[in-house]
Amino acid sequence: MAPRGPKESAPPGDPGGAVAEGVVERACKLACALALAAMLALIGVDVFTRAVLNFSYEVSDELAGYLLVAVAFLSLSVCHVSGSFHRVDFVQERLSARGRVALRLALEALMLFAAALLLWQYVRLELASWRFGEKAPTYLETPLWLPRLLLVFGAAALCWSLLRTMTGEVRRWRRARGTHGA
Repeated sequence: MAPRGPKESAPPGDPGGAVAEGVVERACKLACALALAAMLALIGVDVFTRAVLNFSYEVSDELAGYLLVAVAFLSLSVCHVSGSFHRVDFVQERLSARGRVALRLALEALMLFAAALLLWQYVRLELASWRFGEKAPTYLETPLWLPRLLLVFGAAALCWSLLRTMTGEVRRWRRARGTHGA
């Protein structure tokens, strides 16, 4: 089944689905779009200077790599909220509405636990990079706390989005429980 966008309705009998984008997800989506545009411009300029001027800035690979990290980590919350991650539909189709809500809630709790652990470790890595003044062994000698900060922002945004969707799932669980009298 194709992923649903935030404005599309859920299939019959399925009260769940994607939630609307919030401020965090919109900011992450904008940052991803800007990073992709910057990456395209950076690589385009490097291709042009190599082909036409026989010259290279020799930093485009490093900067494009940092921009790729930005896109990968900042898009996590956007993908979660829009329902773009994989699901096992043949299992969910066999469950009742309450069962689907319970399964989504359990899986989101598990994802939140994993994302919170990653966030904690990324913060520790970020603080160590800052404290020890680590720099990339490249021409730019980029302080590594700068690109590693993207890991922290991406994991924090994912945790926030998971909390938002879990709140919606709890509401759906309570509604489903009220309609079934249990």
